[in-house]
Amino acid sequence: MFTFYWPYFALLLPLPLLIWWLWPLKPQHQTSLDDEESQPALIHPALERLEAAYAKAEPAMPKGLWLPLFLLSLLWVFLVLTLMQPQWLRPHTEMKSRGYDLMLAVDLSRSMLALDFSVRGNRVNRLQVVKGVMGTFIEQREGDRIGLILFGDGAYLQSPLTLDTRAVRKMLDATVPRLAGDGTAIGDAIALAVKKLRERPEGSRVLILLTDGENTAGSLPPNVATMLAAQHGIRIYTIGVGSEQETVPFPDESGQITMEAMSMDEGILQKIAQYSGGAYFRATDAKALEQIYEQINQLEKTEAESRTVWIPESLYRYPLGIALLLLLALAWNSRKRGQVSI
Repeated sequence: MFTFYWPYFALLLPLPLLIWWLWPLKPQHQTSLDDEESQPALIHPALERLEAAYAKAEPAMPKGLWLPLFLLSLLWVFLVLTLMQPQWLRPHTEMKSRGYDLMLAVDLSRSMLALDFSVRGNRVNRLQVVKGVMGTFIEQREGDRIGLILFGDGAYLQSPLTLDTRAVRKMLDATVPRLAGDGTAIGDAIALAVKKLRERPEGSRVLILLTDGENTAGSLPPNVATMLAAQHGIRIYTIGVGSEQETVPFPDESGQITMEAMSMDEGILQKIAQYSGGAYFRATDAKALEQIYEQINQLEKTEAESRTVWIPESLYRYPLGIALLLLLALAWNSRKRGQVSI
């Protein structure tokens, strides 16, 4: 698509005509009566025939001035076109996709260091289990828009809703426990997810909350945040991470394994899921992900906004090049006529 970046410079096109009309050039051959009397008289036997010959030979406009005037007019037009910045807009991308809007909220509190899981005989902490569970989930949600929230003492948006699921997976893999503090602000995490999801079309707003269920920080209680989510039509699927044991292995500052009282609160997670219309699952349940897939797939898909990115390609060099050629033509014409300047 052809357009001008500064089209209002076209108002300069009639400027030379306006100047010529307001300040016309005075004839150079007009002389006053006093000047005529002071000039020497010409004595010629056939003065009338001489005057008639010169009057016929003098044209209204000398032929040699038409070409420079024409070249000057074209030069002005192309200089104004250069100022108008002509450009060609070409479409770069157009995005259309149908999918779900999924926000993941992952607990990074101190309790996620608890070693109450084992994989192939090796102890792993709760966050490693979360990465394994949600890594598989993210890979299979191609076409959906996924965002990532990390929370500890507070809630932080790590990634907005995006179709780039690989980038979200890498961000999740790079997280470590206590990155956002030692506390667990479940209410703040839900509130932040509501703030981001409410901007999306209704019908497929989903929050997946992964935590041990013990709310120990934040300014907003989980029940109040859950009410806000329900008001905006956001379903919350909670995934409990932790064992039912009252004491669990936990690494101290020196790396030694000790037993600490750190159980998982399933009650609050179940209430959150039930009130918002979602469901509660255990991270150790092999069928949990399949059930989440099935329930999410029953929701209504939303269509992402169609966006066309127009990339401008500047074309000012072409009228500027023509203007330079016209300037050279004027110089050549002046040289040919034996004039010093244009």
